[in-house]
Amino acid sequence: MSVFDLLGAALERGAQAIEPLFGTAATAAAIILLTLGVRAALHPLARAAARGEKARAALAPQLAALQRKHRGDRERLQRATADLYADSGSSPLAGCLPTLLQLPVFFVMYHLFSTGNGTLLDHTLLGAPLGGSWRQALADGGVAGPHGLVYLALFALIAAVATWNYRRARAAVGAAPTPAAGTAVPGMGTVNKLMPLLSFGTLITVAVVPLAAALYVVTSTTWTACERALLHRDRRPASAPEPAAQTAPRPRPQERSEPAPRPARRSGPQTRAARQQAARARANAAARAGASDRPADPDHRAAGTDPIVITPQ
Repeated sequence: MSVFDLLGAALERGAQAIEPLFGTAATAAAIILLTLGVRAALHPLARAAARGEKARAALAPQLAALQRKHRGDRERLQRATADLYADSGSSPLAGCLPTLLQLPVFFVMYHLFSTGNGTLLDHTLLGAPLGGSWRQALADGGVAGPHGLVYLALFALIAAVATWNYRRARAAVGAAPTPAAGTAVPGMGTVNKLMPLLSFGTLITVAVVPLAAALYVVTSTTWTACERALLHRDRRPASAPEPAAQTAPRPRPQERSEPAPRPARRSGPQTRAARQQAARARANAAARAGASDRPADPDHRAAGTDPIVITPQ
């Protein structure tokens, strides 16, 4: 018995168990519940992949600096890059291995729901056969027919998820540091522009695969979008600068203190005539002070005159 037979039998038993709740849509509900259960079991691998992506994103600014520093020497750039990964304990493929381990499970699930097992594709969802496609729904009743409305609901849900993924992918590409000139991989710019648009490719997948596989694709895509948003909710852009230290607010014009007044400069004589006049005033003041210190002479005829000296004959 193959793995597809085992999964098909388990799906049939699950549909029979929940048939009292969902009626004729029990098989479609079982597909959705099985998809959610498998994705929940793979969540540890998704967490490991997210840790690897964060480690590589944390090294992106340092890698960009090395590319600018060793722009003309490829060998030194390779050695410096290897040393950087060795010191950080990471690798350029960090997070890739957990993602690769999930791919076989996704392939098995898609193969099961697209090819069917036993009578899986014979059931319906609101009248639309799980083995039918959107083309058959258009032939049965058109876009607004009973089968077409089921696909319209799936298209609306997947378009909302794709738009959300598109915005997140554009923000991640815009926040990635620009590689130095001469170190960019040829064609990488075009890939970065087209990468966010890949989310809308799921609309084409849903339109061409059987309805059972479309339910699986829509459920898995929605889980992936919510899971990545949860795991990367605290992730900051690699090129975003660290917040600057908070500085003291500048005072408002009315709150600024007035400048201290400058000390008054001593005014002095600025011209030669004024300096001479000041010198004469100081000399006269000194002369008057010296005259006042001499004793009074009674033989003086008048104050301020010299005495008459009489010499013998």
